[in-house]
This record gives sequence, structure tokens and C-alpha cells, in this order.
Amino acid sequence: MAGKIVILTGAGLSAESGLGTFRDEGGLWARHRIEDVATPEGFARDPALVHAFYNTRRQQAATATPNAAHIALARLQKNWPEEVILVTQNVDGLHESAGATAIHMHGSLAGALCASCGHRWPAPSEMFPKAACPDCHAPAARPDIVWFGEMPYHMEEIDSHLRDCAIFAAIGTSGQVYPAAAFVVEAAQAGAETVELNLERTEISRAFDRHHIGPATDVVPRWVDALLTGGARRLPFA
Repeated sequence: MAGKIVILTGAGLSAESGLGTFRDEGGLWARHRIEDVATPEGFARDPALVHAFYNTRRQQAATATPNAAHIALARLQKNWPEEVILVTQNVDGLHESAGATAIHMHGSLAGALCASCGHRWPAPSEMFPKAACPDCHAPAARPDIVWFGEMPYHMEEIDSHLRDCAIFAAIGTSGQVYPAAAFVVEAAQAGAETVELNLERTEISRAFDRHHIGPATDVVPRWVDALLTGGARRLPFA
């Protein structure tokens, strides 16, 4: 089955590279409330805390390496006869480190954003409150991350791809964060075959035609191999 493939990736894809999700017990997210470190209101209350949190995440991401699932998706993007669009909720750069290109709908740890003028630039390894924007010089530098309550990036481009893809897959996503959780419905309404690859079933699993349940480093390479050899429909599905 040829045609454009759109793949949404979430935190479960990078978990096996050592980057925790905000549902992990004992990790970085477990020590902070989402409202304090991942909302505009939290940043306004305590920018030092938010910068410290993202400095730590940035340092963790800088030492992480792509796993077998990232590498398999890069191989699919390179070898599939038509477009393979990777849309990621992840803010690490592991897709790019694996040799792929991805649309970062939730921003990037590698980026800095001026809250005053909107200018973007590469983030230093550590950011601090009242750091000046290199363009307008306002003391308004923040991580270039889409926080809860903010609109994800590139939505028009993503919607366009969802409307004309032949296959839509979601990998390592919780199915709880919108608008990404609704992508499967939009793709299905446009006629795409929908596939979920995840460690466990999610709240939106019933919206998918097919399911691969297991670790991303296991199920994603097998799915990619099957696609590239024309045997995806013969794979066992949970």
C-alpha cells in the first residue's frame, strides 16, 4: 500500500532513550506540578523555576541517543516511495539525530523564544530569567516550548497532511493531549488507514483500525520492515 504516510510520535518513543514522560514515577516531571513548569502562568509566577526545569531537560536531551524506533522511522522516511511526514510532540532532537526530519508541534528544547517580539534563536545550554532577546533586547527570553494552554505550532501544515495521507500512525502517544489526540479521527475521515503502535492501549485506541502493542524499539522496526517489504497487513496485531 503506497501513498503518503503521516506519523505522530509522542513521549513513549523517546522513553527508551532515557527521556522520561510526565507520567513516569520518580522522574523529573514527578517532582513538579505541570501547572508550575509547563504553563504560561507558571512561567509568570516563577521564571527561575521554569528555566531551571528546562535547563535540566535540555541537558538530559543533549546526552540522549536515538533508539531503534527513531532509526527505523528515519529509514522509512528515506526509503518509502512517497512522503513520510513525521509530526512529533517530543521536544528533543532525536528524530533529527537519527537522520529524519520532523515537524515539532510542541517546540524544541534546542530553541529559545522572545515572549515580547516572537524572535527565535538557538537556546544556550542554560537559560535564566530576564535574559535579553538578541533581536529586540527585551528581557523576555523563554524556552521555545508550547505549554499547556498554548496553540501548537504548524497546525495548518499538519492538517493539510492529515487530509491527504493514505496511512496515519500514532507511536508512543498517550491519547490524552489535544489537538494531537484528534489527529486519528481527522485522518480516518479523509480515508486513511490508521495504526496505533504503543506500549499499551490508550483512551483512543478504539479509533484506530490496527494496533501494535509493545515497546517502541520492538514494534516500530518490525512495522517499518513490513511496510517496506509489502507485508504490513500480515503482521500480528493485538
